[in-house]
Amino acid sequence: MALLVVATVGLMTAFGQTVIRPYVTGDVTVLASPITENITGTVDLFDATVPHTLTVELTDAEYQDMVSAYVNDGAKKWVSADITIDGTSISDVAVRLKGNSTLMGLRGDGPPGPGGPGGPPGGPGGPGGSGKPPMPDEFMKTMMSMAASADDPTSLPLLISFNENAAGRGYQGLTELSVRPGAPVLNEALALSLTADSGQPTQRYAYATYTFNGQSTTRLLLEHPDDAYANGLFDSDGYLYKADAKSRLEFVGTDQSQYAHQFKQINAADSGNLQPIINFVEWLQDADQDEFDARLADWVDAESLARYVATQNLLVNADDMGGPGQNYYLWYDLATKKISVVSWDLNLAMVGDAATAPQDKVELKIPYGAGPPPGVDGDGDGKGDRPPLGGNQLKDKFLDSKVWAETYDEAYWELYEQMYAGGHAHTRLDAIAATVPTGDGLSEQELREAADSMHRWIDKRMAALDRPTE
Repeated sequence: MALLVVATVGLMTAFGQTVIRPYVTGDVTVLASPITENITGTVDLFDATVPHTLTVELTDAEYQDMVSAYVNDGAKKWVSADITIDGTSISDVAVRLKGNSTLMGLRGDGPPGPGGPGGPPGGPGGPGGSGKPPMPDEFMKTMMSMAASADDPTSLPLLISFNENAAGRGYQGLTELSVRPGAPVLNEALALSLTADSGQPTQRYAYATYTFNGQSTTRLLLEHPDDAYANGLFDSDGYLYKADAKSRLEFVGTDQSQYAHQFKQINAADSGNLQPIINFVEWLQDADQDEFDARLADWVDAESLARYVATQNLLVNADDMGGPGQNYYLWYDLATKKISVVSWDLNLAMVGDAATAPQDKVELKIPYGAGPPPGVDGDGDGKGDRPPLGGNQLKDKFLDSKVWAETYDEAYWELYEQMYAGGHAHTRLDAIAATVPTGDGLSEQELREAADSMHRWIDKRMAALDRPTE
């Protein structure tokens, strides 16, 4: 008989319902969340019908400590802050920097772009620049809007932890909350919404008027996957793993410790059970295309994988599981013993080449002379663009497969109907834009221009795909 371990707290799932869902590890059934002090707040943080505010107060010493730790050695150090969410004050909350490429400007890794140091790689004014952006205008604008500067604390992407300094504390079932860079980043909110509309797992978000040490702007707040998120994600029990930015889904031996810097187990972490990932990557690495085609469905929820890969193409997201940041989670279902991919970090979705075809590999290229992103070695002849960054053998083998091509094609056009047909993406965009607060840091005109630009991108995307008729 399994032992039931219970903690008394209501948990918010990814779609706003309050549930308590257990998970099972070995012969022990454990409740989903370590939250014992759940701060309820005044309004649902993810209710888009009401305005939201977030204020962060950090002492000068703590702020300098957080920034200098990253500048000196790349450490993302937790420091203590006081915050107020929708009128509810919470003291001694832990905050740290979050992200990789968005923080390049802090360490001088990012070359000068059109606006000076810290601009996007390969900007017209930077070393290696060609005098014109190597990426579509929407991509360049998005990268520029996310550039971090120590002189502007509101520009720093942050991760807020409610339980780091106070074990068991949570806010509305959350233990962590992410403050995304840039404004209004309609592309990210729209990509999240379209993913959710198609019935795929994603993350909840909210726009808020954001104030950091007296400076105000508009920011997108995003739930950060934790125990509660992992255990409310699917109807079944399982393990959720986050891929590290340097992970390449490669087999490096049978010792679980060798994978500690490649994958982080989100739920049931005390069990330290990375074995499902190790077993899978060992098979994947040894499988030739024939073996992959024949046995993929034994290891992976293939239909779910088809939907994930098709979604990233439809959204033209070059920074997914195959991108330089390796932005994805893996879900291992304990009942089916199969793996699914969960999307994560869509801030570069819907800004790439709108003409991308269904079979094209969406790739992120950085010009030579711009300097590689952190953790990426330079190579090649120093001319033109660097080789595409990233790569993921699961995604690549799936796209190369002729056996699974029909499954992908069916998923692709079904998702197209759900995301774009009938003007759905346009309608969803207008609804999102109506919830974005304006003021310091984002004017009404800037919001209108961003929405208009996003509408034009959607038009181009739909025209390029030109859905075939039966």
